[in-house]
Amino acid sequence: MGCATTGTLQGSVYQGDHTSYRIGPVGPNWTRVTVNQQNDLAWHNEAKGGVMHADSDCDPGLDIPLTALRSHLMIGFTEREVIEEEVMPMDGREALRTHFTAKLDGVPRDILLQILKKDDCVYDFGLITPPGPTFDEALVDFDAMLAGFTTMTGQP
Repeated sequence: MGCATTGTLQGSVYQGDHTSYRIGPVGPNWTRVTVNQQNDLAWHNEAKGGVMHADSDCDPGLDIPLTALRSHLMIGFTEREVIEEEVMPMDGREALRTHFTAKLDGVPRDILLQILKKDDCVYDFGLITPPGPTFDEALVDFDAMLAGFTTMTGQP
């Protein structure tokens, strides 16, 4: 996972080489950033010190359990502690949502990952903030973005 595409975002629709999808609104305090070859979409919120991302990868080899995909996304984080994990509905399928705390390069972080498999593609979303109230504040925007998520029919 994590292979960036050469996609574009027009309004709320992301169009990549192998997939396209719609997202919900991203709050006004989030600035779109480019993370070199890492994600389809990423945003930074300077006031909250947080980042969030959306990514897709369409590879039949990724037809593995959601928990294995989650473990792959947690690589690089140390001192991980799962706060809550649940399976929830998303775009007509089951998604795995995991909230955990960890350190990234020795710095404590609150992290939320949500992973969905649909139509031979894996979609993963992440929110990373400093621990504490900034996580809860950023979570409102993250959940709004996820609430509008839907895959688009047909290949781009």
